[in-house]
Amino acid sequence: MKPSDKQIEQIIERAIVEDFVQGDITTETLISPFQESRAIILAKANGIIAGTEVARKVFQKVDPELQVNILIADGTIIKPGDIIATILGKTMNILKAERVALNFLQHLSGISSETARYVEKVKGLQVSITDTRKTTPGLRILQKYAVTVGGGKNHRMHLGDGFLIKDNHLVALRKQGLNIKEIIAKTRQRATNVLTIEIEVKNIDEAAKAAESGVDIIMLDNMNLDDMREAVQIIAGRAIIEASGGITLETVRNVAETGVNQISIGALTHSVKALDISLEIEML
Repeated sequence: MKPSDKQIEQIIERAIVEDFVQGDITTETLISPFQESRAIILAKANGIIAGTEVARKVFQKVDPELQVNILIADGTIIKPGDIIATILGKTMNILKAERVALNFLQHLSGISSETARYVEKVKGLQVSITDTRKTTPGLRILQKYAVTVGGGKNHRMHLGDGFLIKDNHLVALRKQGLNIKEIIAKTRQRATNVLTIEIEVKNIDEAAKAAESGVDIIMLDNMNLDDMREAVQIIAGRAIIEASGGITLETVRNVAETGVNQISIGALTHSVKALDISLEIEML
């Protein structure tokens, strides 16, 4: 999902307020308000760029007269030395916007780059790489956009975006005497044709009962490869099968080869390393 201009602007506004709470005392003390510069945003690592429009909006929020020229579009493979964008205008305002713009650009590019690595690992197999709701509070829409830039797909955007019956739901409902089939039936009473019903299972027996219940998606949570293969055979196309839990770049292909339909990876957003990108001032 691509964020709207309004969503981007709201996030940028919060970030700028956070950074400018007492102004930029260093820049305002040392840099003349009349000085102008050209700056370049420079790639210093290999990856997939994401967040260029967000960065542009940061600079122009700080100073609408800054001329920001994006040279490399989101989704493009970059390498060290590539110039991603140029900025022309007041030196003071370029410096004020620098860190906020780079924070977004580095973080989102890190997500898109890591997602692309996972997608590449499962190339040729009929499986999707998806994100989760393990996102930074307030940044979900941007982080999930970056996942799509890297070739991944979005899982639920929010709690109302489909049913996901997890382990703690099951614990609470079983205390009421409900089994998996009854839980799904209760959920189906509220579900519409638009909303999917997904249930998390931890073993083969639960997977079989979920498949018999008519659920839309069955999540195999932290299962080993042998159990995943068996669950895929038992479910036999009656539901979409999702693998989740502790899956890494080293293990993702083996998981995909079990026959699951999608693999959800929280690490795409909750612990990804920022891509190395810098801004360099060039005096006019």
